[in-house]
Amino acid sequence: MKYEKKDKQLGMDRSITRRDFLNGFSIAIGSSLLPADAKWLDAFGLPQSPYAPEKDPNYYPPAKTGLRGDHVGSFETAHAMRDGKTWPNPTPDSESYDLIVVGGGISGLAAAYFYRQAMGPKSRILIFENHDDFGGHAKRNEFHPPSRQLIGYGGTQSIASPNLYSPQAKHLLKELGVDVQKFYKDYDRDFAKQHGLSRAIFFDKETFGVDKLVVGENRPPSEAFLAQTPLNEQAQKDYLRLWTEEVDYLPGKSSWEKKVFLARTSYKDYLLKYAKVDPQVVTLLQKSTYGLYGVGVDAVPAGDCAGLHYPGFQGMDLSGPPGPGIGLEITRQDPNEPYIFHFPDGNASIARLLARSLVPAAAPGHTMEDIVTARFDYAKLDDPASPIRIRLNSTVVRARNVGDPGSAKEVEIEYVRGGEAQSVRAPNCVLACWNMVIPFLCPEMSEAQKKALLYGVKVPLVYTNVQIANWASFKKLGASQIECPGSYFEEIALDFPVSIGSYHFPAKPEDPCILHLQHVPCKPGLSARDQQIAGRWELFTTAYETYERNIRDQLARALSGGGFDPARDIQAITVNRWPHGYAYEYNSLWDPDLPPEQQPCVIGRQRFGRISIANSDAGAFAYTNEAIDQGYRAVQEVIKAG
Repeated sequence: MKYEKKDKQLGMDRSITRRDFLNGFSIAIGSSLLPADAKWLDAFGLPQSPYAPEKDPNYYPPAKTGLRGDHVGSFETAHAMRDGKTWPNPTPDSESYDLIVVGGGISGLAAAYFYRQAMGPKSRILIFENHDDFGGHAKRNEFHPPSRQLIGYGGTQSIASPNLYSPQAKHLLKELGVDVQKFYKDYDRDFAKQHGLSRAIFFDKETFGVDKLVVGENRPPSEAFLAQTPLNEQAQKDYLRLWTEEVDYLPGKSSWEKKVFLARTSYKDYLLKYAKVDPQVVTLLQKSTYGLYGVGVDAVPAGDCAGLHYPGFQGMDLSGPPGPGIGLEITRQDPNEPYIFHFPDGNASIARLLARSLVPAAAPGHTMEDIVTARFDYAKLDDPASPIRIRLNSTVVRARNVGDPGSAKEVEIEYVRGGEAQSVRAPNCVLACWNMVIPFLCPEMSEAQKKALLYGVKVPLVYTNVQIANWASFKKLGASQIECPGSYFEEIALDFPVSIGSYHFPAKPEDPCILHLQHVPCKPGLSARDQQIAGRWELFTTAYETYERNIRDQLARALSGGGFDPARDIQAITVNRWPHGYAYEYNSLWDPDLPPEQQPCVIGRQRFGRISIANSDAGAFAYTNEAIDQGYRAVQEVIKAG
């Protein structure tokens, strides 16, 4: 009864999300409600599957709340394929195509774009996507309170370091109408200062002995800030020392020797064994690397943390070339560019720009501004009259060269849609899906290539958007972004203050707004891969109710001083669950320092007969520019092969 009382106080009895959450199941089972002898015809009178949820005028995935990301209906067929299920005698499609793309994320959409650009506007391309929306990890979340539209990002967050994009990626953005210079105007970098908001840390009682929000975190922190925290006295001194004192914690080693050492030593071990800090300092910093690496400081090289300007290295000579195995996060980021290149829906706007370019009838407009509020007509994405078609809710289960891979002239793709197996052929195919799926799609591949494709383990994570009635509690507390080093969600933040075109960020405290919460299911103490495998299992076995209860409880405790009431103020919740999230990036603690040609991602992405491979996994870098670059590379293979 005590538990039920607390749930009621948190608002767990409110029905804000469960209606849309349950609707997710209707897509998965909808086709089973049709008569077995139902006959559906397309615009040309050809037989079609009766399963066509996109034709419903109310079909609009971005507005769904509840459990999203890898949603119900998106993964069951792939898991069955992994476990050995086959679909004999698929029904052949009557259409013909020049190229089939498996995967409707940014890499797949970019591949289709590059192919059409090279081969002409009449190119016939079919894109398969297993989710109910295109974009892959570039996921758009919409909310519609009575007074305004709110847009959030449920995956790929921003255009990071656009100055370092390849010429091809830069040109693609330019052709799509994306001018990154406009973000200097659209992103309100003075928002926090104007409202008296700053960073804060929420210390939870389970980890630190007391629930306490401490506002005014700076780097380096002040003694006054640390004195307000529940950290013990020694931890306060040690944490301040890391930031302010210039100490060489590896005396007697040359600059290069230090880099080699730091590449093979975790930041946690460096702090405890060499900087000799109180263990509470490690507890405070443990989750600070989750957002970039998907693991904590126990599994991130100290050298990477040095390159990212973490504390404890300012007294050491680390000049000269980067050390061995230096992380991609450092070498592919431009420290001179601000982190402001963010659409309200993250890089879902890039996916939407690509989709609109490929299928113009699907959405109105022609600029980076109007794509933000454009409402897509999903019924148009798979229109037989369009030379390029995007087929959602369709899981590919086989990609086969027709004949010997060395001399094949066609690829046959088998896919399952609405429970029915179908097949389609084309001269070429680009697999823009996850590397780990490809060995199951192409069992004829060599064992060496399949092993390379299975090497990386994608990083699981949860991006959650919460619509709240207003952000007055943040204004009262003076906080805009809250780190939560001991809590379920390691970060609570007001959404990015971006206004583009007709979309305006909720700039007044009384406005409804979106909070962004992040959870990475790490298992400290294991290798990076084992942590990610364990985390994936956690996400697949976690009920939506568990996410909601943690959201409500954590917001209630962290924001209580600002008058926040979860039962009253939470209006909608969208949990973007990604058991297969970020692409695996090589980590010098766990991976050998190999020359490029020997890296698993390079071996794995080799063309197999008429099949090319494109995705961020193929570059071992979890960013949009890599997805674009791999799409471009794969299409160049297709063109070269003829």
